[in-house]
Amino acid sequence: MSLPLTNRLSAETSPYLLQHAGNPVQWQPWDQQSLALARRENRPILLSIGYSACHWCHVMAHESFEDPEVAAVMNRLFVNIKVDREERPDLDQIYQTAHQMLTQRSGGWPLTLFLAPDGTPFFGGTYFPREPRYGLPGFADLCQRVAEAFNNRRSDIETQNAELRRGLAGTVPGATAATAEFDPAPLVAAEEMLTGSFDSRHGGFGGAPKFPHPTDLAFLLRRSDPGLRQMALTTLKRMSEGGIYDQIGGGFCRYSVDERWEIPHFEKMLYDNGPLLSLSADAWVETGERIYARVAEETATWVLREMQSAEGGYYSSLDADSEGEEGKYYVWDRSEVDSLLTAQESALAARRWGFDGPPNFENRHWHAKVADDLAAEEIPLLESARQKLFAAREKRIRPGRDDKVLTSWNALMIEGMVHAARVFARDDWLRSAQRAMDFVRGTLWHDKRLLATARDGRAHLDAYLDDHAFLLAALLELMQSEFRGEDLAFAVELADTLLARFEDRAAGGFFFTAHDHETLIHRPKSGHDNATPSGNGIAAFALQRLGHLLGEGRYLAAAERTLRLFWPQLCRSPAGFGSLLRALEEALTPPDIVILRGPVARMAQWQRKLGTAPRRLVVALPNGIAGLPEGLAKPESDQVNAWVCRGVTCMAPTANLDELIY
Repeated sequence: MSLPLTNRLSAETSPYLLQHAGNPVQWQPWDQQSLALARRENRPILLSIGYSACHWCHVMAHESFEDPEVAAVMNRLFVNIKVDREERPDLDQIYQTAHQMLTQRSGGWPLTLFLAPDGTPFFGGTYFPREPRYGLPGFADLCQRVAEAFNNRRSDIETQNAELRRGLAGTVPGATAATAEFDPAPLVAAEEMLTGSFDSRHGGFGGAPKFPHPTDLAFLLRRSDPGLRQMALTTLKRMSEGGIYDQIGGGFCRYSVDERWEIPHFEKMLYDNGPLLSLSADAWVETGERIYARVAEETATWVLREMQSAEGGYYSSLDADSEGEEGKYYVWDRSEVDSLLTAQESALAARRWGFDGPPNFENRHWHAKVADDLAAEEIPLLESARQKLFAAREKRIRPGRDDKVLTSWNALMIEGMVHAARVFARDDWLRSAQRAMDFVRGTLWHDKRLLATARDGRAHLDAYLDDHAFLLAALLELMQSEFRGEDLAFAVELADTLLARFEDRAAGGFFFTAHDHETLIHRPKSGHDNATPSGNGIAAFALQRLGHLLGEGRYLAAAERTLRLFWPQLCRSPAGFGSLLRALEEALTPPDIVILRGPVARMAQWQRKLGTAPRRLVVALPNGIAGLPEGLAKPESDQVNAWVCRGVTCMAPTANLDELIY
């Protein structure tokens, strides 16, 4: 039976916030009403940031936020504000950085911060238990002590808050002296840093826990050195063979708790699977190995089956938990496997997925990983076993699905889906990506303004840098698969919006929030990749490509200003700047731009032969398309003609495909 709605979260769109609408805590959303209440009553704010697929968020909710006694303490002492980090990445960025400054420890979720009424945090942590354990205080007692400190030590807190604000301001790079020329030194340094941290046995970088880091893998796959490319391929293969990949149903989980990629944190995020789908396709192009094609096929199938709405938008995530237990939906008992499969299937499944060894999940269950190779003749039998296990798993109580549509995450999946569609010539994947883009354009783009999230017919919240930049990159990928005039028009509008509403014209680069966004205690402007790519890096890359495609100097200049702003950081320590390094690569050597014009049926062969080289942009413009910008308005013909610009040198048009195969 659902709990009655007792607080202001019941009007929100976020499934995470709605999960807390029945708490006895008098939760408020982050809005002017709740912030004004804190200022008016001179009460501190208890800020809790999480997301719906977060295991420890659920734990803290069950222990403390659903407990009437703990809730009574919270309600008496604080204005309690709950934030979905996926809908408000601006707040999450600011307060994760503040947490790190306050505690000298990395953050995470749930993020629990105590703020002065002006929004400046003065104490915090992540998960706190209801009763003292793990070396942490009980949450109700902690709340009492924090409130006492706020009431009795205000001058100390105000001094600390002023210092924290100065520290936050210091994280924003300012204008630098003009750089004479860019050079490849940061690319070489990044290669060396990744090589130094590479785990040659298991793939990936560093030890446990291990995250996919797709921007680093994409960087390595673009290197000319086969040894560097092999680092990416090894990592992708080990992940594809491990438990971080769902061997039964497809799709990647967020990270592995061990260095072997064997046991994941079971939540599945859209933002991981888009880039990893694209990388799997590229790995198949590089090697021709079946495993990468299989993973691409199964991941795309999972997305179409479970993560795309009837209206076209892609959902956000699947929970780690079901029935109150992490991983319960995904793990197996040997007796269940034996009962579902024939003896021959069961023996093969046990050998293939490690079910014949000791249990690898909590010492009592098995989670599938690739434990042994298959002979070609064994593949059909294993597929029969997989389908039976999948059908049985479908009957279990499913993990929760966060069904809001986030613009930035949709863009990452659109780009990954359409890139894989180009590689594998999958029209169904291309149509899926186009439907998602059409949903974003139709639902989240109003009066030249982009919105960040939509659910149940309601779109709201001003979009951020990442939303605009990732969409622009996705549109460039879409236009290479099947040109649609509305995609080009949307790309130009997004590029112009980036320059008008996000660019720091004085210092270079792009702020995470628009110029007319709500005023917060800090305005981030970062070039560092996190779980998702850097908005500044993707903006610079996409603006460069669009600038070269259309001959638009404004876009190229903005990309150059962005690279100049972050150039000192790239030179000092390029680790974690994979997106900006991609933009630097193409600033040093612009991509080859290939414009095809002619009958649509004949151009398909040209597109297929030209492939998906990472430093080439191919746009096929069928006869009959009108209203093209000057740079694309090539003459129509009854044969295919190609116009090629390599770097800053443009060749004469050619009708000879063989001249372009390089």
